[in-house]
Amino acid sequence: MHIIGTAGHVDHGKSSLVAALTGTDPDRWIEEQLRGMTLDLGFAHLRIGELEAGIVDVPGHERFLHNMLAGAAGMEVLLLVVAANEGVMPQTREHLQILRYLNVQRTILVVTKSDLLDPAQLDAALMQIAEQLAGTLADGAPAVAVSSSTGAGLEDLRELIGRVLSDLPDRPADAPLYMPVDRVFAPAGHGTVVTGTLMQGSVSVGDTVALQPSGLRARVRSLQVFGRSQTTAYGGARVALNVPGIERSRIARGEVVASLETGVQDRFAVSFEPLPDALSLLRRRMPVRASIGSAEVLGMLLFEEAPCDAHAVTATLALRVPAVAFPGVRFVLRRLSPKTLLGGGVIAGAQSVAPEPGDDYDASQAAVLAVLRAAPLEPSDLAAIAFAANLREDAARSALAQVCERGEALRIARPVAYIDAVAASQMLEGTLAVLEQAHAEAPWSQGLPSLALARRLQVAEPLLVRVLAAYVDDGRLTLRAGYYASPSHVTRLTAEQSAFLAELVPSDPQQPFLPVNAADAYAAVRASSVAGVSAAFETLLARDAFVKVGDALYRGSQINRIVERVDAYLRAQGQMTASQFRDLLGTSRKYAVPLLEWLDARGVTVRSGDLRVLRKR
Repeated sequence: MHIIGTAGHVDHGKSSLVAALTGTDPDRWIEEQLRGMTLDLGFAHLRIGELEAGIVDVPGHERFLHNMLAGAAGMEVLLLVVAANEGVMPQTREHLQILRYLNVQRTILVVTKSDLLDPAQLDAALMQIAEQLAGTLADGAPAVAVSSSTGAGLEDLRELIGRVLSDLPDRPADAPLYMPVDRVFAPAGHGTVVTGTLMQGSVSVGDTVALQPSGLRARVRSLQVFGRSQTTAYGGARVALNVPGIERSRIARGEVVASLETGVQDRFAVSFEPLPDALSLLRRRMPVRASIGSAEVLGMLLFEEAPCDAHAVTATLALRVPAVAFPGVRFVLRRLSPKTLLGGGVIAGAQSVAPEPGDDYDASQAAVLAVLRAAPLEPSDLAAIAFAANLREDAARSALAQVCERGEALRIARPVAYIDAVAASQMLEGTLAVLEQAHAEAPWSQGLPSLALARRLQVAEPLLVRVLAAYVDDGRLTLRAGYYASPSHVTRLTAEQSAFLAELVPSDPQQPFLPVNAADAYAAVRASSVAGVSAAFETLLARDAFVKVGDALYRGSQINRIVERVDAYLRAQGQMTASQFRDLLGTSRKYAVPLLEWLDARGVTVRSGDLRVLRKR
C-alpha cells in the first residue's frame, strides 16, 4: 500500500478532487465545509483495480503550513493541484520547496477547473503552468487536466495514478515499527484511537507498542486499515490503532507509535540540503524548527562550517525534546521566526550507502554490510547496527549471522560486537607480517605483546586485542603469556643464551628441590652481556621452563618432579600436612609454604584446614 498526497494553493480544488476520486470528502470539520477551506489534514481511501492507496489532503493556506507538514511526511506520490484559471501561485511554490526534502518519489500535475476554459485556453494554460514549474519537484511531471464538477479527465487521472502506484517499491518489511501520530480521538465506548501513516514495519492486534517520546506503553486491542478491521497492518497503510488504557489527553499529534526496543534521541547525524535562498541565513549554530514525522520540535542545527552552496552537507541536529527517527527518515527545517524554510535532509545511516540487493545478498544483509563497511574498524553492537541499517533487532541479528557465516563480517567479544571482515583480515595480515619480521630478528623471543603490535600497526591497542582474539580462537594466531606469535613459530635460543640460562638455576643432586633467589636471577639476566638473553629468559618463563614461586625461581623440571611426588604421596596417604610436605621434599618451611600455595592455585591440591588433599579431577 502507498500514500498519495495533495499540495497546492488554497482554493485550487484539492479537497474537491479527492472527493471526486474517492467519494469521500476529506474536510472533516464543519468549519472547513462552511468556509470551503481545508484547515487540517483530511484522509480518504482510493481503490484502483487491485491497487489501494490512502490520500492525505493537506491545507493550502500558509497559516496552516504546520498542519500540512504533519501530513506530508508519508507522501510517496504527489498530486500537485493547480487551477487552470489561476496557474502556479506562491503557496504552490512553497509546497514544492518543502516537498523536495521529503519522501515524494513521483509527482503528477493535476490541472483543475478545466471546465472554466475553452480548449485553446486550456492548452495555453497547460504550457504556461509547465514553464512555471521548471526546475521544481514537478518539472517534467505528467499532467492531466480535470474538472471535479463535470468529471472530465478523472478516469485518465485514475489510470495514471494506477500506473504510478504499480511502479513504486514496497516499504521495508524488516524495518522497525514507525507510525507518526497525526490524529487522536476517543469514540464513545472504545477508548483512545490514534491514526497515522505506517511509514515502515508492521503492527498487529495484540502487540504491545510504545508511544514516544512520552514513553507510554499500550496493547493494541484492534486496528483498522482504510476503515476495515484487520489483524496486521504493513508499511504504507493508513492505520487506526485502538490503544485502551491511555487517556486521550495524554497523546498528541507528533507522538510516534514504535516497537518497545525503539528508543528516543535528542541528537542525530544528518545530511542537510539547504535551500539556496536561505544560505545567507545559516550559521554554524542555527536555531531551527524541525518537522520530523508528524512532530514539530525546536532545536539547533550544528555545522563544522556553515554551508556556502546548496549541496548536501553533514551536520548534527540537536533537539530540545527527544524524538524517534531512523536512518532514511526525512525532515524539514524552518526558522524559529519568521517561519521561513531553511532546507531539509535525511537522518544519516546505512541506507545512503547500502549496495543494491542482488543474488548474493538480500536487503537486510546488504544493509548490515553497509553499516560495517562505512566504518570498517569501528566495532558496532547489535543495537547500533540495527539502528544504522534501519532493521528490527531480530532481523539484524539474523542478517549478521548469515554474513558472519559467509565470512563477510567478524564477530568479536568483550563486549560482543561486529566489524567488517575485510578490514579485520587486513589487520591479521599486518600482524602476521610484523610477527614474522620479529621472529626472524629474534627467534629466541616468543613474540610481541599487544602494545608493541599496536604501535607498529598504528591501531588502538584495545581494538587490536579484541580483533586478534577471534584469530587466536580459530588458530590463525597464538597467544601465550601476553605474547602473540605466528602458529608456526618455534623459539630457538642461541648457544650463548642456552649456556647462560642453564647455569641460572644450578642443579644440586644433594638438594634436588632447592631454588635460587628470583631477584638475584633477574639481576643476573639484566647484567648479562649475552645478546637477547632477557627476551630468551622471558620466553622460558612463559613456557614454564623456569617457574617463579613466591620469591624463589625453580627449573620447570624441578616443579614437574614436585608435582609427581605430591600426587603419588596423596594417592597413597590421602592427605598431607605442611610439615609432611616439607619432609617429602627435604626443603625448609621458607620454600614449602609458597610451594603449597602454588599447588593450591594451580589446582593440584585443595586445602582443608591444615591438610592438603588432591583436587578431584
